[in-house]
Amino acid sequence: MTRLVLLLSGPNLNMLGTRQPEVYGTATLDDHVATARAAAAAHGLDLEHLQSNAEADLVGAIQRARGRCAAIVINPGAFTHYAWSIHDALAAFEGPVVELHLSNPNSREPWRHTSVVAPVASGSIVGFGGKGYALAMDAVAGLLG
Repeated sequence: MTRLVLLLSGPNLNMLGTRQPEVYGTATLDDHVATARAAAAAHGLDLEHLQSNAEADLVGAIQRARGRCAAIVINPGAFTHYAWSIHDALAAFEGPVVELHLSNPNSREPWRHTSVVAPVASGSIVGFGGKGYALAMDAVAGLLG
């Protein structure tokens, strides 16, 4: 089986570093991807990353990952709360799925408390800021054995 992990980043994550730094920190998305890539490499995993503000792009990437990627780590951004097409695509993926959030949605506004991704994820890593990217790769490595 491939040792490729697909890291997906949802809407507005391309603005990390300047968007609400009091919530999301000052690190950029490139910084977080570099953290994930280093953690993946330490586990002998390869990493592919895609960021998109379009739900259809993320669904397409998930579908193309079937049979090609060993696992998916996804920070769906606002799509977390309503993107049933992402839920359905992830449900059809045969490997582990880790949901990732820089902040803890459960400690924020009530509308952020519902995740349509969580029911089809192996687990969720929330509220650890940029460290969550390394934790997600650790989780994937553990799930893949």
